[in-house]
Amino acid sequence: MTNPLTLPFMEWARRLRFPTLFKLTAAAFAVSLLWPFDPIPFIDEIVLGLGTLLLANWKHRKQPPALPGRPHGTPPR
Repeated sequence: MTNPLTLPFMEWARRLRFPTLFKLTAAAFAVSLLWPFDPIPFIDEIVLGLGTLLLANWKHRKQPPALPGRPHGTPPR
């Protein structure tokens, strides 16, 4: 169940692309790890949510489609 206080932030973060989302997750994790007290409320929940979004957005690159008239896997001349 999503925390209603972090939901607006997670909705915003869901629209970010992979490199930006990775940097934001790394920064939030560093803040959570390096400061013994919580400077940002719910930072642990935010890091877990960002990590979930990061793994959900981590995709393998698709192979380029084969050109018509050439068998799949045949290199171009």
